[in-house]
Amino acid sequence: MRKILLVPAVFLFLAGIIAAFKKPLNKPESIISTTDTLHFPGESHFRNLRQLTNGGDNAEAYFSYDGKWLVFQRTSARDGLPCDQIFAGRIPEPGQPFEYRMISSGKGRTTCGFFTKDGKHIIYASTHLGGDDCPPVPDRSKYGNKYIWPLYKSYDIFMADLNGKIVKQLTHSDGYDAEPTLSPDGKKMVYTSVKDGDLELYVMDLKTGKERRITHTPGYDGGAWFSPDGKKLIWRASRPKTETELTEYKALLAEGLVAPTNMEVFVADADGGNAKQITSLGQANWAPSFMPDSKRIIFASNHEYKRGFPFNMYTMNGDGSNLQKVSRDKGFDAFPMFSMDGKQIVFCSNRNNGGTRDTNIFIADWVE
Repeated sequence: MRKILLVPAVFLFLAGIIAAFKKPLNKPESIISTTDTLHFPGESHFRNLRQLTNGGDNAEAYFSYDGKWLVFQRTSARDGLPCDQIFAGRIPEPGQPFEYRMISSGKGRTTCGFFTKDGKHIIYASTHLGGDDCPPVPDRSKYGNKYIWPLYKSYDIFMADLNGKIVKQLTHSDGYDAEPTLSPDGKKMVYTSVKDGDLELYVMDLKTGKERRITHTPGYDGGAWFSPDGKKLIWRASRPKTETELTEYKALLAEGLVAPTNMEVFVADADGGNAKQITSLGQANWAPSFMPDSKRIIFASNHEYKRGFPFNMYTMNGDGSNLQKVSRDKGFDAFPMFSMDGKQIVFCSNRNNGGTRDTNIFIADWVE
C-alpha cells in the first residue's frame, strides 16, 4: 500500500486508541533484553532485533495498518491464561517495556487477531459462544501421536473495539470459522471455514457480508493473506494425494480434527483464479505472506530437518524460485509479517527463552 493512503488511517487510529487504553496495562516483570544472544550468525536481514515479550506462549503477532501497534494471542498458565486470548499493545521505543492489554473476553479459546484499517477495532476468532472454559485438547495418543489441530465448531469470527466490546459477529455457520486476515484496503476478510463440508477459503465483503468461496479442492486450506497490492492471495494447504490419505483426512475431519503435518504454499488471484502450488519442499511449509513488493514471499518451514524440527523462516520469489534462509534459531521461528511500509518485520520465536518452551515476540528493522 502506498504511504499516502495510510495518512487518514493514522489520525483515525490515534483518536480511537487514546480512549481505549486509559485502563491499566499489563506490564512485563522486567524490561526486555536486547543482547546479541537474540541475533544468530547469518541473520543478515535483521537489524536492531528486539524481544518484546518475556515468558508464556505468544504467537501470531501482527502489525496495525500504521505499524505502531501489535495484536497477538497469548497463553500463560502462570498468569491465569490456560488457553489463547487476544492482546494488543503499542510497539515501544528501544529500551522500553512492551505494554499490552487483553482485548478478548477471557472466555473460551481465541486465535488470529487482526487490526481493522481504522485502528479502532480488532477481528479475531473465538469459541466463547460455546462455553466459558477452554475447549478440550484432543488426545493425540489415539491418533498415533500425530500433530493434531482441533477444529472447534464453536469458533466464529468477531469484531471488537479496543476496550474489548464485541460490536459485530462476522460469521455464523455451524462449524469452524477462523484464521481471518484483512485486505490492504480493509474492506475484505479472507478466512477458513468448514461450512461446506471441507476446510476451504472464503473472502467476505465486511460491509455487505457477501462472500465468495475461493478454494474447491479436498484438504485443508488456511492461513491466507492478501498481497500488499491487494491483487493476490497466499495460503498454506494440506492436500491428500492418495485415496488412503483422503480417507484418513475425511475421518479426522468428521471428528473435528485435522493433521496438517504436510503443507505447501499456494497462491492465487484475489478472486481465487489462477491458483497454483509454488512449493514442493515436503513436510510443513506454512505461515506464508507476501513481502512489501507483492512479488516475493516469506514463510516458515521445517523442510530441511527430517525430524520435523526446527522451524526457520525463508524467502522466495513468487514462483517458488530463489529460496533463501533468513532465520537461524535451533527451535522455532514463524509467523513473519512486514509493516505496511516494509521497514520492519515481526515474528515469533523460541530463541532466548532460557531453555523453556516459551515463545516470544521479536521485532527488527528489515535489511535487504
